[in-house]
Amino acid sequence: MTRQNDQTPEASPNDPGQPLIEHLIELRTRILHSLTSVIIIFLPLFYFANDLYSHISEPLRTYLPEGATMIATEVASPFLTPFKLTLVLAIFIAIPYILHQLWSFIAPGLYSSEKRLAIPLLTSSVLLFYGGIGFAFYVVFPLIFGFFTSAAPAGVTVMTDINRYLDFVLKLFFAFGLAFEIPIATLLLVWTGATTVDNLRNKRPYVIVGCFVVGMLLTPPDVISQLLLAVPMWALFEVGILFAALIGKRQQND
Repeated sequence: MTRQNDQTPEASPNDPGQPLIEHLIELRTRILHSLTSVIIIFLPLFYFANDLYSHISEPLRTYLPEGATMIATEVASPFLTPFKLTLVLAIFIAIPYILHQLWSFIAPGLYSSEKRLAIPLLTSSVLLFYGGIGFAFYVVFPLIFGFFTSAAPAGVTVMTDINRYLDFVLKLFFAFGLAFEIPIATLLLVWTGATTVDNLRNKRPYVIVGCFVVGMLLTPPDVISQLLLAVPMWALFEVGILFAALIGKRQQND
C-alpha cells in the first residue's frame, strides 16, 4: 500500500519530535500501567482460584471413569497450579487495556487513514482471540477428552495431574487464540503491500497444507483435535481474503 503525499501524521508542525529518552519514559509508563492492570484483576480473582480451576477442568472431569479423580504429584501443585491459572486469566482479561496502552504509544506516529483501519483491527483481534479460546473450551475439549478417556487400555485408570492438565489446556488456548487471528494477519499482509489478494488465492493449496501441518504440531497426536484446528484456520484464511478484497475495492473507489 502506498501512502498519499497529502497524508501526514497527526502532530504539530512545529513539534521537532520527542527525544529518545522521552519515548523510553513513555514506553515504561505504558508497561507499568499494563502490569498494574493485571495485578488489579489478579488480586480479587485469586480468591476464587480453586473455583476457577474446577471450572477449567470440568471438560476432563466429566469424562473421568467413576471413582477416578485428578491428582497432584508435586507438593506445591495444589497452590501453584490455581495461582498460575488465575494469573494467566488476569492477563487474558487485561488484553484490551494492554492493547489500549500499546495503541496510545504508537498512535501519534500513524497517519489518519492508518488510525481508521487500526482501531477496527485491534478490536477484531481481541474478539477473535477470545473466540478462539471459547471454541477450544466449548467445542474442542469435550471431543478430545472424551476420545482420550475412552481410548485408555483396559485396567488403566485415567488420573491426570492438575499441573500437566493446566499446561495442556493453556497450550491449546494459545494455539486456538492465535489461529483465530488469521483474518487479521491476512488483512495486514494485503494492507501493507506485502502480498495481494490474487497471490493469496493462488497460494491457497499451500495454505491448506500449512494449516494441517500447524494443526499437527500444536495439538495432541489425534486426528480429531488436528482437524478441529486446521479446518477453522482454513476457513478464517478465506474470511481474511474476502475482507481484504472488500477493503481493496473500497480504497479503489475512494
